[in-house]
Amino acid sequence: MSELVIETSGLKRSFGDVHAVKGVDLAVKSGEIYGFLGPNGAGKSTVVKMLITLLKPTGGTATVFGYDVVEDAPKIRLRIGTALQDASLDEKQSGREILRLQGALYGLTRSETDTRIDELSSLIDVEAIDRWIGTYSGGMRRRLDLAASLMHSPDLLFLDEPTTGLDPQSRAQVWKEVRALNTELGTTIFLTTQYLEEADELADRVGIINDGLIVGEGTPEDLKRAIGADVIQIIVDDTDAAVAALEELSGVDHVERGPRALLVSVKDGAATVSPVVIALDNAGVDIGELTLRTPTLDDVFLELTGDRIEVSQ
Repeated sequence: MSELVIETSGLKRSFGDVHAVKGVDLAVKSGEIYGFLGPNGAGKSTVVKMLITLLKPTGGTATVFGYDVVEDAPKIRLRIGTALQDASLDEKQSGREILRLQGALYGLTRSETDTRIDELSSLIDVEAIDRWIGTYSGGMRRRLDLAASLMHSPDLLFLDEPTTGLDPQSRAQVWKEVRALNTELGTTIFLTTQYLEEADELADRVGIINDGLIVGEGTPEDLKRAIGADVIQIIVDDTDAAVAALEELSGVDHVERGPRALLVSVKDGAATVSPVVIALDNAGVDIGELTLRTPTLDDVFLELTGDRIEVSQ
């Protein structure tokens, strides 16, 4: 059985009368990428700040590498790296200067620091390392922040919303680097994200948090399999008539009005497509497009919470 790197029991955090985290149980294994998924305000960042010892819990317990987050904070900090969502960087320093400062903070010699910078520049693909940070794009800043969090070769890396606001190309680059850190260096990664496809793409296991509570956990495939439904996406000319017809159809579990199409959850997609087409035809509804797909993590989140994640930019 793999060593547990993170373990929490009934973890809570309140801010006055606001209960941000209401009793979270986590068990993160050594060497895995653990995706922590939820919408803004669900409690993701608050949980991370407790685990990296920036916030004290108001209830429950949490350990990292067996060390208590309250009693043993200095020991934890030596073994973790953090790349938080809103890291501030001095725009009149170069990327190299930032990395040298980070190395000094962790007690590395100048020689060790420069060697580590060379290693990370290759792995993280930090561009224009000797230019002022003020000239960096959002993706370059995020990669520099990732490199800074790795200067002391941490065993565990916390990535808090690492690709929020990035364009698709920059996001794909960060995904590539996260995989490399895990597969090539064996770094355990705790990844918080509001992007469902990011968790699906990267995580070995996923914990879904909503309103301060864990509402689901497992591998992405297990979570999708557990909801036991396929999804038929349909673009129609008369949404109201289509919904009325489909809600009466045997084999249809749920009909949702999406931004462009109706999303019809069914137990057996292959067996239900034909009855769906017939029902819509009988109702006088014209079908513009019909697609059958397997569930996504977005569908899992909808099943577990009754809502979909609204991604902020």
